Amino acid sequence: MPLRPEAIASTTVRDGEDDKTDRSTAVVPETEVVPETAVVPETIVVPETIVVTGAAGWLGQNLVRTLAAQPERKRIRCLVHEPVDAAVLEVIDPRIEVVAGDVRDPAVIDTLFENVKGASVVHAAAVIHPARQVRELFDVNVGGTQLVLDRARRVGAARFVHVSSNSPFGANRTSDDRFDEDSPFAPYMAYGRSKLEAEQLVQRSYDRGDLATVIVRPPWFYGPFQPERQTQFLAAVRRGRFPLVGPGSQRRSMVYTGNLVQGVLRAEVSEVAPGRAYWIADAEPYALRDVLETVRRALEAEGLAVTHRRPFVIPRLAGVVAEKLDALAQGTGRYVQALHVLGELKDTIACDISRARKDLGYEPTVALFEGMRASVRWCLARGDKL
Repeated sequence: MPLRPEAIASTTVRDGEDDKTDRSTAVVPETEVVPETAVVPETIVVPETIVVTGAAGWLGQNLVRTLAAQPERKRIRCLVHEPVDAAVLEVIDPRIEVVAGDVRDPAVIDTLFENVKGASVVHAAAVIHPARQVRELFDVNVGGTQLVLDRARRVGAARFVHVSSNSPFGANRTSDDRFDEDSPFAPYMAYGRSKLEAEQLVQRSYDRGDLATVIVRPPWFYGPFQPERQTQFLAAVRRGRFPLVGPGSQRRSMVYTGNLVQGVLRAEVSEVAPGRAYWIADAEPYALRDVLETVRRALEAEGLAVTHRRPFVIPRLAGVVAEKLDALAQGTGRYVQALHVLGELKDTIACDISRARKDLGYEPTVALFEGMRASVRWCLARGDKL
């Protein structure tokens, strides 16, 4: 079977904060789509006002809905990129106030932080896969972060939770290795460098005494309110068109969006978290071949016919070549998503969540099969073609 570039490009191997996909028609039916997840202990007092950037993105949509379910929140100020997304969020709850605009625009960020003195901030706005040019990664992920940090400092934000990525750490040395919070930085391509620079800005803000910052590092997302590329991934797996690069024993840490929301909100209130970084993921990494098999089982469990032929196997060498070509393209300022994703699929990218468990009380409650079923149900509820 010929390899389809869109099947490779569709997978999500990054953190998925910002996305141009229209999720405005996404309606969570009253039948369960999102599994229940404990968020913060009942004894914790949460800030009444919170500011969320990237609120229309994959994490943002899940986070804002969870915040709206917390009666203690009096104001939920959101930044979205497109005006159409403002109406979608505002209808969720009257406490949600939405500012539409670019995170790189100082006037927009000034408006975002008007009259929110002492608020918590969750900064999730970022670009993962730029349309064409690598420069956008640094303009948004670094420049945007600097603006948000500055305005958060001016209003005396109570806590600043920065959503980073696995990409500042590259790939694990072996399939048994796991990153922890003391692992050395080894950023993967321009995206990894941009997220590393953003982390360094956040850490310096803490070191200067400007803000009580916390960095969370999620790997590959999955869950409702996903971007189109993740829906394409599910569809490709269903039809046997998503390739298995190498032996399939390479492991990937992944995080269900409900688990990630729990980690973010625990980082917001933990007394020991400021100045620290935390890996937030599912309990254990998954072998890539098991990821594909679990997606097939989840699709079948939701009543969809699934091919049972073996995945199309690509030699690991093809991933090595793709990585080199990706580096050459990015060296000229160009971004080719299919090359970038294929180059990563050969690698183990796995993390250890022990510190988040110890410091934050984080405990992932949803694993891959249940979470992928929730993703499929969300797609079917909104009429997506799988």
